[in-house]
Amino acid sequence: MDQRVPVSAKWTRVATAFLPFADAASADLPLGRLMRLALFQVSVGMCLVLLNGTLNRVMIVELGIPAWLVATMIAIPLLVAPFRAALGHRSDTHRSVLGWRRVPYIWFGSLMQFGGLAIMPFALLLMSSPEDFNLGVAASMLAFVLAGAGMHTTQTAGLALATDLAPKDKRPRAVALLYVMLLVGMMFSAFIIGSLLHDFSPTRLVQVIQGAAVLTMVLNVIALWKQEARNRALTDTSEPRPAFKTVWQTFAARPNTLRLLTAIGLGTMAFAMQDALLEPFGGEVLGMSVGATTGLTGAWAFGALVGFTLSARYLSRNVDPLRLSGTGAVIGIAAFMMILFASPLGAPFLLVGGALVIGLGVGLFSVGTLCAAMELSHEDDAGLALGAWGAVQATAMGAAIALGGIIRDAVSNYALADAFGATLAGRATGYGTVYMIEIILLLGTLAVLGPLVGKRRSGRSHSGAAAFGLQEFPT
Repeated sequence: MDQRVPVSAKWTRVATAFLPFADAASADLPLGRLMRLALFQVSVGMCLVLLNGTLNRVMIVELGIPAWLVATMIAIPLLVAPFRAALGHRSDTHRSVLGWRRVPYIWFGSLMQFGGLAIMPFALLLMSSPEDFNLGVAASMLAFVLAGAGMHTTQTAGLALATDLAPKDKRPRAVALLYVMLLVGMMFSAFIIGSLLHDFSPTRLVQVIQGAAVLTMVLNVIALWKQEARNRALTDTSEPRPAFKTVWQTFAARPNTLRLLTAIGLGTMAFAMQDALLEPFGGEVLGMSVGATTGLTGAWAFGALVGFTLSARYLSRNVDPLRLSGTGAVIGIAAFMMILFASPLGAPFLLVGGALVIGLGVGLFSVGTLCAAMELSHEDDAGLALGAWGAVQATAMGAAIALGGIIRDAVSNYALADAFGATLAGRATGYGTVYMIEIILLLGTLAVLGPLVGKRRSGRSHSGAAAFGLQEFPT
């Protein structure tokens, strides 16, 4: 009798052993189908790398565009972030004769992403020409708006679709797996795009960005194919659509909703304020090479993957997700303390270690708050809950990155002008101020989370991994 194990089963066992949250798969949502759905997160990760990394450097260094203008354009997609909750609500209550709720939003989000990336390289080339600079600025603004709106729409509706498809007890882990794939997509995209642009030329830039635009559509079409079943009863056009204001008021009135969203915002700001500062800090203050500072991003990403892996393990053991978030915040405080001591001790290894530990804290905090936010959702408003989490996180992240740069510049200029005395007359003072503010924000996060941790529903079972589900989290 043939006892050989099918290749698909072997692959599933390997993935479950090494990929965080791979156990989110079920009979209704096999791992292969879930990983195919996760391709939309890969496309979003690729777009994030282009907007926040590659184009940032190309515009400032190769094209000589003023840094303030570049920062403004990069911040434009964040203008869409606060509307993610409304986007999620619209996908929850979409009315269509086709019977789809999430597919139209993912599809049009993909089209906007494609359009933004398709316009972008030509807009940048126009900006490099003095006579066409103003036209290039306008086109670049349009490109960034389209790409940003597309990313937020696709991601919000895609995560809600994953929630619809996964069984109730698997939903938090299914959505967490999609965030792991976002990180994986960013890592691979950064490596591939960096390799392709090693020998930079305007023609190569156009090819890479337009290739990314086409790949976005390919990945998202594959991700969507036959994922959402058509349900005309659910999307009946004759049914009234509930007003967003009414639904939001009901959602916000649920116990501890606003406290949890406040904690998410504070914690995200605390971890994100240094996003644009770690590499300059290593170069300016510690004298690290370009290659060495580039490795900080890799260290952060590795730490985040470790955080996701540990989150998967602890949540499968029924650990309170908010306690997990609090642990991430405490780890973040330790990480920023390491970085603060790197300058006076002249120890670059503390900066590298701090970057890794920041990633670890981010992984634990993000997964814990995401699972807790999902607990707030009901069967008919998963998109609203996930949209609210994404809106708060993205908005707080954008505001924190901008504030970090402003605070660093302002304090550094005062310090170099000897306003704080000879001891603090250095650029390290500006960076250190930002890191101390981040520690304070993390302490505030712990204070907000504290009353939520440990609150459990009375009478629920504490045994077995099966208890890990939406209904099992504290409210």
